[in-house]
Amino acid sequence: MATNIELRKIVKSYGDVKVVHGIDLTINPGEFTVFVGPSGCGKSTLLRMIAGLEPITGGELLIDGERMNEVPAARRGIAMVFQSYALYPHMNVYQNLAFGLETAKMPKAEIAQRVAKAAAILKIEPLLQRKPKQLSGGQRQRVAIGRAIVREPRIFLFDEPLSNLDAELRVQMRVEIAKLHNDLGNTMIYVTHDQVEAMTMADKIVVLRAGVIEQVGAPLELYNSPRNLFVAGFIGSPKMNFLAATGSGNAVNVAGGTIDVGRPTTGTVTLGVRPEHITLAEGSGVKLADVRVDLVESLGGQTVIYATTADNQPINIVLEGQRDVALGTMVSAHIDPARLHLFNAEGNIV
Repeated sequence: MATNIELRKIVKSYGDVKVVHGIDLTINPGEFTVFVGPSGCGKSTLLRMIAGLEPITGGELLIDGERMNEVPAARRGIAMVFQSYALYPHMNVYQNLAFGLETAKMPKAEIAQRVAKAAAILKIEPLLQRKPKQLSGGQRQRVAIGRAIVREPRIFLFDEPLSNLDAELRVQMRVEIAKLHNDLGNTMIYVTHDQVEAMTMADKIVVLRAGVIEQVGAPLELYNSPRNLFVAGFIGSPKMNFLAATGSGNAVNVAGGTIDVGRPTTGTVTLGVRPEHITLAEGSGVKLADVRVDLVESLGGQTVIYATTADNQPINIVLEGQRDVALGTMVSAHIDPARLHLFNAEGNIV
């Protein structure tokens, strides 16, 4: 049965330095929750407090309604997968998977059954007699995940588990971890600085900055309705374009032109528009600006244009398919006003 996790005003301090500032969060049973944010935002510290590897300075951690602050890590029903594989080099894969269960004095027959089940889930049965040095990076990470599976925990925690893999393997392992969640149905928390991992894997994303939660929601909710400039710039790849603008009635003056945004806007604002929501097609939406093409990246399925507005603001455009756009030329960027985001001087959505 999947497990509920509740964080109430969780605080972490190292001496006089507070690094996590009163986090309130509920993770529902069976949810795949991703903590995402830049380096130093507190995501791994928060994960380690849930695991019991880091003492909680203030607040309460509840698992299925039971306070866990003082409960040792071994008794929380949690298994953690780290960035480092940390496999025992002198043991083969079977021995690496079985070691923790043997230490817990589990009967050999049950150990064999659990190892076989984990190996089948991860498709590593042919590797059970190999030593870690005979494995690829992806195979080693599967073994590390297998060590968590054999414990049959209530909760899986992943701390940037794919950071050591190359780009192709990261994509492959992303898919495998998502399938693992679908198969097992356990509550899982996954820490990453990679917003693409967050968007593709999560049921719920928690965006952190400087030890506080900026926004919580489903991936598309954060993509379509970011609460502030930070979330808007962090979620989405390539990142959202931000253009300095001035509100005037129901319009904004931006990049030398004026756009009707359909709602009252005054003073200094930032206009946000995603690169994939800009088109060069005349008559498509409204004209945003004439821009100078500085660089074109042809990716086959997409064309990425790096450009500059008349008032020297950078703007990126992502077009589907293969486009013949010459460097140094002026093109007309068009947008659907409904896809615009406006942020006030404090960086909050308006």
